[in-house]
Amino acid sequence: MSAYDKRLTPARPDLAAETLRGIVDAPRYVAGEERIIFDGSADLRRAPVPDAPLDTEALHGEIFTVYDQDEEGWSWGQLKRDGYVGFMPSKALTQDIAIPTHRVHVLRSFLFGGPSIKLPPMATLSMGSRVAIMGTKDQFAITHRGHYVIADHLKPIDTTESDFVAVAERFIGIPYFWGGKTSLGLDCSGLVQVSLDAAGIAVPRDTDMQEKAVGEPLPLDAELRRGDLIFWKGHVGIMRDAHELLHASGHQMLVVCEPLSVAVQRIESKGAGSITSIRRLKR
Repeated sequence: MSAYDKRLTPARPDLAAETLRGIVDAPRYVAGEERIIFDGSADLRRAPVPDAPLDTEALHGEIFTVYDQDEEGWSWGQLKRDGYVGFMPSKALTQDIAIPTHRVHVLRSFLFGGPSIKLPPMATLSMGSRVAIMGTKDQFAITHRGHYVIADHLKPIDTTESDFVAVAERFIGIPYFWGGKTSLGLDCSGLVQVSLDAAGIAVPRDTDMQEKAVGEPLPLDAELRRGDLIFWKGHVGIMRDAHELLHASGHQMLVVCEPLSVAVQRIESKGAGSITSIRRLKR
């Protein structure tokens, strides 16, 4: 097991995914059953307790393959979108799976039980949430479950943003939240993942994964441009232009834009080291 990344490998001492048979040793292999996230977002935690470390959040409409459920209300499994493995509250999941047709393209929207904005929202849908739309009524799009969302807040699933940096800029001022991926709070790699997802680019969840997988490496003294990703150990930011860094900062506890030189000096002064790499996406 030590050769595999536990964050991305659905295997435990007592069981493993059927797809890992012959790859990892386990006393039991489970095929798993797909569920869909119904809540606006759902916590994926390292252990089946509410105060366990939050590794990431899943958004409404994401698929989660369940390999095990306990009597305490936790499901253990793997997110389909980025492969992250962990424990999720079972109540956040439903078997009512439909192929999504649209995604939320604004920072956040509401899901209503009927065609009225005066109704109490059933869920808050953050950017990147997926829904299956079956029709429209007035200003609303109607989901396959008969719920309602503002139609102008959605775009067809295959419509992507042309500038992922412009997407990230919408999050300026949003609080920093470790493990977060929503407009209520997100971390540095979550900002990168959500912004690139809006542009139709799937990337891994964590900073170290992104540093290995996203784009092409540049020399550390390269002339920077908009969209370049700057990596430190445990941190990532997006260049807004040749000089300004956009990132979810654990120092300011906000998504901020500041001169790269200022961020570099501060991060080094705190003992977090120098820039480890620069990555540029292909165009």
